[in-house]
Amino acid sequence: MSSLSIFRKVAVAEGISYLFLLLIAMPIKYLLHYKEVVKYTGWLHGILFIAYIACLVMAWQEQKWKFGKAILIFLASLLPFAPFVVDRKLKDERPENANNTP
Repeated sequence: MSSLSIFRKVAVAEGISYLFLLLIAMPIKYLLHYKEVVKYTGWLHGILFIAYIACLVMAWQEQKWKFGKAILIFLASLLPFAPFVVDRKLKDERPENANNTP
């Protein structure tokens, strides 16, 4: 499995955790006064964010992306729906080390 495909999976998981944190956990915290849901969701999201960055660096090296592209992909992790856009854009990209067999 290429680092690009691993990165895409982690990016989707990180995007889901971010949306869950913003759209579900935060309202539960402030409307139902249940603080623990943000604590645990925040931890999960933090771990996935770190994995996103680590996988981004690995994919960047493997795919030989330009610095600007890697920075844009990093910045996408800071916007709620952007990791899904990144996944869609990278879907058509072939891994650099892939075989040429169909």
